[in-house]
Amino acid sequence: MAAVDVIDDYIESLPGTTRRLGHAEWGITVAAESAAGHTLDVGVRIADGLVRAQAFALPAQPGLDPWLLLHWNRQTRFVRIACTRSGDIWVHGDLPVEAIDARAIDRLLGLVVEGSVIVRNYAALVDAAEAVSGGEGASAAG
Repeated sequence: MAAVDVIDDYIESLPGTTRRLGHAEWGITVAAESAAGHTLDVGVRIADGLVRAQAFALPAQPGLDPWLLLHWNRQTRFVRIACTRSGDIWVHGDLPVEAIDARAIDRLLGLVVEGSVIVRNYAALVDAAEAVSGGEGASAAG
C-alpha cells in the first residue's frame, strides 16, 4: 500500500477533527484535553521522500527559555523542537516514506503531540514560578 493511502486511512480513523488539505497533505486538530488545555493543530505532509508532521506548540512568551527547549532535542527520538526568531515554538518530525505504516505514523504523531504537551507544561511552570516570585524572571527547570 502506498504511503499516502496508509496515512489517509490512519487519519480517517482518528477521533475528532481531521481534514485532507490536498494530495499528500492532512490536518489534525487534537482536543484541548489531550493537548495541555488548548487545541493543537498538527500538519502532516509527504514531500521529498519524507513524511513530516509538525505542530505550532506555543507562541513566544517572556520568561520562557527557548535554549532549554532546544537542548531537549538531545533527548528526543524522531521529533525535535524548533524556535523561530520571534520565539514561537514548533515541534516537528520526519520519517522516510519507506518506513511508513500505521504503527510508524501513530508513533510519529504521538511524539509530536507529546513534545507539544511537554513544551506547554514547561511554559505553565514558568508562568507559575513568575506568579509566585512576582514576575522577577524566575525560571523553572524542565
